[in-house]
Parts: sequence; C-alpha cells; structure tokens
Amino acid sequence: MGIRVGIAGVSGYAGVELLRLLHRHPAVRITALSAGRGAGRALSDLWPGWTGAALPPVGRLDVDHLAEHCDVVFLALPHGVSQTVVPALLERGVDVVDLGADHRLTDPEAYAAAYGAPHTCPELLSLATYGLPEQNRDVLAGARLVACPGCYPTATAIAALPLVEEGLADLVFSDCLSGISGAGRKAGPRNLYAEVQESVTAYGLAGAHRHTPEMEQALGVPVVFSPHLVPMVRGMLATVKVRLRRPVSGEELRDLYRERYARHPAVVVRDEVPATRDVRGTAAAHVFPLVDIRREVATVVSAIDNLGKGAAGQAVHAFNLSRGLPETAGLPLVPLLP
Repeated sequence: MGIRVGIAGVSGYAGVELLRLLHRHPAVRITALSAGRGAGRALSDLWPGWTGAALPPVGRLDVDHLAEHCDVVFLALPHGVSQTVVPALLERGVDVVDLGADHRLTDPEAYAAAYGAPHTCPELLSLATYGLPEQNRDVLAGARLVACPGCYPTATAIAALPLVEEGLADLVFSDCLSGISGAGRKAGPRNLYAEVQESVTAYGLAGAHRHTPEMEQALGVPVVFSPHLVPMVRGMLATVKVRLRRPVSGEELRDLYRERYARHPAVVVRDEVPATRDVRGTAAAHVFPLVDIRREVATVVSAIDNLGKGAAGQAVHAFNLSRGLPETAGLPLVPLLP
C-alpha cells in the first residue's frame, strides 16, 4: 500500500520538486496535495507538465483532511505558516517533514530575531530533529518532526563540518552563489528576468541574512556569510574558507573529507572543483577541499542543487532515515545533462 504522504505547498518550486521525487518513490503513495493561491485549481493548471498524472486534487491547507488521508505531511510553506499547523498534525498522529524555516532554530529568541516575530509554539523547537543527514543520520530514526535545513546552510555545512569537527576551524567564511529559484515563485525584483539576467548581486551581508544563525547553530562556530544571486534557475555554489588552526597538507585534508563522508551516499568528494551542472536535479552534494599552505587557509567548494539537496531531495533523504527506509530510496544522485 505504501506510506500515505501529503504535500502542502505544491504550487511552489520546492513543493513541485517534492512531487517529482515522491511520485516515483517506491515506498510512498501520494494521498493529498494542497496549495495557497493554487487551491481548487487542477494540478495541470499550476504545472502543465503534470497533465495526465493520476494524483489527488489540489485543495486548501486543511489539517483535518491531511490527518485523515496522510501518515506523513511534507510542508513546503513560507516561514511563519508551518508553525500554525504542525501542532495539530502531530496531535493527530501525523508525522511532519518541514522544508520551511519554522523549526530549524532551537532558540526561540534566535528565531524571533531572525524572522521578526516570536514563534507561536516555541516548545516544538526543542522537539524537532534537524534534517541534515550528514550530521544527524543516527538521530533521525523515528523522528516525528523533521526540520529540513535551508539551502545556504546545507551547502556551507557540508563544506565546513569536517574542518570544524576536527578542531581545525573556529571561524568560517562562506560565499554562496544561488540560482533565482531560491527566491520562490512569487514575482518580484529578485526573480524577474529583466532584473536578474546578465547581473550578479550580493545581499544580506554582514550577518543580516536569516540563514546565518542556522549555519552557526549547525557548525557551532561563528560564520561570516555573503550570499549572491546569479542568473541561473537552479543550483548553488559555496566557497568556504577557514584559517587553519594548525598546518595541514592537501593530502591530509582530502583524506579527512573522504573519511568523513565515506558512508554518506549523497556527498561526493571530488579531486577538482565541482560545478552546479554536476548536481543539477539531484539530491547530492559535490565537495572539493584544498589548502593554501603558504597562507594556512583551507578552501572548500561545495555544489548543490538548491531545490534538490537544498530542499526537496534532502527532505526525502531525511524522511527515508526517519522511517527506516533504504537511505537513497527515491533520491536522484546523477545529474540532468546536458
């Protein structure tokens, strides 16, 4: 029969990517779809490429409907919305995989500072399991509320974790380039063709970006984060730099990364700089570490698909682990080419 799964927010980019992955998942049966402004419309009206697919109608976000038809609900909703429905879903016995930001931070004050409003259910923050498999694989089993990391924190953490865990770094610099799908589907200056084509811009600098405290929580060290928007649809490239606390050779650094990620199938340690095209459409991260011996600086480049490893693919990965399923079930790990 399969695990009954619902997707809330299917009209957005992360939501429809979830649909693409879960539709082919061998252990899943999609039993409910909902959307905000798309509620009541046919899925093919929202996404014409899904014309002819045998799927539930797109309804409004209704806890009673989701609880009746689903064992697990994936929430691909704007920040501030998930926290209004998660308590009721959990009380009704429905597990939740939240792709939004509402349950990532464990400190209610940090959440309020980052998102400009207090959390309405702060008691849930300590109950959520942070859904970065490469960090929390062993504690995701049985998790009822999974808080999936953001795309920027994912790309940064994958690059920096081995250095931080080895005690080689106490300050991380992360420069990230993101495709415009990270800004969401709602039209605005950050995703209009005439505004972004043939232009690159930085934003959220000097600690102003909402994802900075999430990165610092995941890594346990200060992070200097500089995000950039680049004119491509999907993809993310993070260049992470740290001043090493002791001398490290290039071979030692590569061995550290290969050993750290040896049992993690969604991370590929490369011998050359990865490109976003290498991970397009996948739930994988490609990383390349190297050392500037003269300056005692390590640089690690990580490439992910912001909608894949940075959102929907990671959510499915965490879901698999929480349910005791094969870890890579339903996960695309080879890219769409060319």
